[in-house]
Amino acid sequence: MYRPVTASRGAPPLWVMALAAFAVLAVIGVTVGLLVHFLAVENKTYYYQGSFKVLDIPYNRNYERETSPENNYLSKILETKMADAFQSSSIYRQYINSQVITLLPESNTLTAEVWLVFKSPQSKKENTRRRIESVLQQMLRNQSRSLTTDPSSLKLTEISKVDAEKIINNRCGRRPRMSATYDRIKGGSTAQEGEWPWQASLSMNGRQYCGASLISEKYLITAAHCFKNTDDPKKFTVSFGTRVSPPYMTHYVQQVIIHENYIKGEHHDDVAIIVLTEKVSFKNDVHRVCLPEATQVFPPGEGVVVTGWGALSHDGKHPLLLQKASVKIIDSKTCNAKEAYNGLVLDTMLCAGYEEGNIDACQGDSGGPLVHPNSRDIWYLVGIVSWGVECGKPNKPGVYMRVTAYRDWIASKTGL
Repeated sequence: MYRPVTASRGAPPLWVMALAAFAVLAVIGVTVGLLVHFLAVENKTYYYQGSFKVLDIPYNRNYERETSPENNYLSKILETKMADAFQSSSIYRQYINSQVITLLPESNTLTAEVWLVFKSPQSKKENTRRRIESVLQQMLRNQSRSLTTDPSSLKLTEISKVDAEKIINNRCGRRPRMSATYDRIKGGSTAQEGEWPWQASLSMNGRQYCGASLISEKYLITAAHCFKNTDDPKKFTVSFGTRVSPPYMTHYVQQVIIHENYIKGEHHDDVAIIVLTEKVSFKNDVHRVCLPEATQVFPPGEGVVVTGWGALSHDGKHPLLLQKASVKIIDSKTCNAKEAYNGLVLDTMLCAGYEEGNIDACQGDSGGPLVHPNSRDIWYLVGIVSWGVECGKPNKPGVYMRVTAYRDWIASKTGL
């Protein structure tokens, strides 16, 4: 039987075998080296949840309310102490952030729950954790005149990134992205993804119509005049994100609650609440803004930010992406001057913009948020875009519904 002939192969030269062996060893060496580098040198981000007790604090349930003056005052003190302690420690290069999440008042004692972020090589993770604990212990031992803390009460636990984000996203007014500057809507500047996570778009019959602000999982606040043509909830949808089309996280409207004293065609009591059919799942780029206390004061001259998809100029084009503008609160006396609005601005309204004009909200921004950051960089809803004469005209700034004036009304309708 015929069989094809196969050539016999001799062993390869020794130098070829040596070269191959060297190549294999080199690959193994590089792999091991990279692995060691990654484990020992490459920084990873770690998240921690902690708590400690503050002593000699008379019981006051307001400490538990995240927007109360008491909560903000004490949280600011504690956050400053933590930041100072870490920034002056040996691990200052690894420190990223620390925040007070909740204050839990008890009888003459208060528990502060905190959230911390650090970076560390994986191989030094446990050592970093011990050093964080040590810095916090020292901070709690250093008593000040205004604050007595209990070092033995300190607890610190590492948590996952998912859990850490969930904690922050469930608090009001936090922003994952911070822009270095604020720009304009009229002739404006595009907002970054997630920069204004409470901003919502209200569409009627599929067309972007107004802005709104997310104030809880099911409630939004907007302008009553957005429903001048119809308040049939089936006609409206709500979406989030920076882009109107395609819509992001579309939600359907269950009910529209318009202020009882609002009269179509007039400016007073121009406020409405939107109730959604389903709860919004809070994420980094979608969560609620803080509602101010009814007694909170936002004085003239304070810097505030208005956002929306309104026209870039009077009767002009509308942007595809969310715009932002930095403006200032203008006192009502100036706004009611003869050359301005001649007495039309009521106590329930506020003006924001510039007397020289140029930067302003515009058509299509109605119902959207005017917001202000407190000293902890937590953002509050100051106003609701309502009315004005054209856009950016001198002596004709934007007029907003003053949220503090409607705080009790909002609470009566939502329980918030």
